[in-house]
Amino acid sequence: MNTKFHDLISEASKVVLDKNVEIRLAMTCLLAGGHLLIEDLPGVGKTTLVQVLGKLTGLKTRRIQFTIDLLPADAIGGQVFHPQEQKFVFHPGPLFSQMVMADELNRASPRTQSALLQAMEEGEVSVDGTTWPLPKPFYVIATQNPHQQTGTFPLPESQLDRFLMSLELHHASKETEVRLLQGEDPRVRLQKISSLFTDGEIEAALASVQSVTVSPVVAGYIAEILERSRRAGFEGAPLSTRAGMALVRAAKAWAFLEGRDYVRPDDVQQVLVPVLGHRLGGNHGIKRGREWAHALQKATPVPV
Repeated sequence: MNTKFHDLISEASKVVLDKNVEIRLAMTCLLAGGHLLIEDLPGVGKTTLVQVLGKLTGLKTRRIQFTIDLLPADAIGGQVFHPQEQKFVFHPGPLFSQMVMADELNRASPRTQSALLQAMEEGEVSVDGTTWPLPKPFYVIATQNPHQQTGTFPLPESQLDRFLMSLELHHASKETEVRLLQGEDPRVRLQKISSLFTDGEIEAALASVQSVTVSPVVAGYIAEILERSRRAGFEGAPLSTRAGMALVRAAKAWAFLEGRDYVRPDDVQQVLVPVLGHRLGGNHGIKRGREWAHALQKATPVPV
């Protein structure tokens, strides 16, 4: 099964250039059953990344552009009166998809942000007293502009915690930009690719990831990371137990991609910064949080 995911990463890397690591981390987040937050400037390939992952996984994919005037019902859906039947019928919104790109999430009002984040946490939405389950798998890739930009509503720490991982994509290398400027358009290749998976294969992979085991040594390593974040003098936000559990989930998915059914300390190290960066940064921003995550990683002894 994990061979298909390596094929996916290889194919996606031909469309989203220079982002091999980021593509693999995005797939790790999906396999861990989490949601992904990408913070970066416009024009670095965020939308293309979601489009190519949607096509290669075969998941039903929708994009929601978040703006200041977007209402919760615009994403969730709502009841519409049908005069012929003399009753209200629920019309699901674009959130009822397996992979959802929430573009520029921090441009929406806190009320609309909360509606999305509640759906991410619970896997269902409630409208007029009726609960509607969301499709499975349900994977949200949200983008946000750097918090210094005007017209943004920063996500509070409690809502940042709903995202399993966060990434920055950065600009392409000079060599890649030269190829793009000469007319090599990745979107042309995007139109030619198709799904590598059949129905149910992604869900089966998610179930396999849950059976990956964590030894007492690895669990102790993660507990040590949490404890060090709470010591006096550490600048980042103290990490919760839930943050440690998020680290376990991501490390299991990374180990699965490596073809193992157990987690090693180096699996934890591979996902540590994406999992902890936005949690440590809080309102200081993901970039600052990633610096603190690197410092925490460097300061914590790795078991052998």
